[in-house]
Amino acid sequence: MSDIKTKVIDPIQQQAIFDNLIKYAIAPRPICFASTVDLAGQVNLSPFSYFNLMSHQPPVCVFSPLRRMRDGTTKHTLENIKEVKEVVINIVNYDMVQQQSLASTEYAKGINEFEKSGFTAMPSTYVRPPRVAESPVQLECKVKDIIALSDDPGAGNLVLAEVVCMHIHEDLLDSNNQVDQAKLDLVARLGGDWYCRVTEESLFKVPKPLRNLGIGIDQLPESIRFSTVLTGNHLGMLANVEVLPEFSPTGSTSPDQKTLSSLEKWKDDPVRFQKELHTQAAKLLDTGELQKAWQLLLLGQ
Repeated sequence: MSDIKTKVIDPIQQQAIFDNLIKYAIAPRPICFASTVDLAGQVNLSPFSYFNLMSHQPPVCVFSPLRRMRDGTTKHTLENIKEVKEVVINIVNYDMVQQQSLASTEYAKGINEFEKSGFTAMPSTYVRPPRVAESPVQLECKVKDIIALSDDPGAGNLVLAEVVCMHIHEDLLDSNNQVDQAKLDLVARLGGDWYCRVTEESLFKVPKPLRNLGIGIDQLPESIRFSTVLTGNHLGMLANVEVLPEFSPTGSTSPDQKTLSSLEKWKDDPVRFQKELHTQAAKLLDTGELQKAWQLLLLGQ
């Protein structure tokens, strides 16, 4: 890794470059599609990608309407929640991404973005701002706090929004109230004009680390730890076991005869044998077959 070169960018001295690149680097970012009202009842609907869930109990989301870069003025969403400390966070999926983008247009105060973007406004249960009916998940929130980071152009205003009610489209849930992640079809912001879509093809699982400590990469046998075939992801999977496995010549995770036969021809070439062994183990790890991969690798120990 020592030959990797990096470009150093100062966020103050090279602000324009930094402001562009940081949005590519910290991504994907979920979208807070915020509906708010002012004291006169005028509705505003606007998306913000500086957003995430920050607490479970109480459930609190944080999003940040930035001051405009050109003149440091604040946006209607921020002005509204200072008057009426309530907001609905509407989660954005692929079916609504283009309309969501249209709602980000800087329409004048009093222009209803629900109408401009063609969304359906639904009454909320506990707060005054309406919900976006088309949104798969709608979070009614009370604003707990607003933390201004600066008065400078581009400065964030951290809005701490406590969720008091969630609405979710029923067709996304199974009989156990579990969400079908692929069916949710979420989108997220990247840099520039780029978005990404969470499709079934792009989904993968990473088992959570053991409650009991995994052995760690530093405890892997050197022939595995310094493999020229296995990646950092592979090593991370192998190291997430409580103890080093022991080789078992029989059993459901033991190498099959076909695999053993393919390796047999390299028995007199230790370097090639290990490379082939690690290549096959990598394929097993890529399909989530951790125990089979371990049993195969133990052939080389």
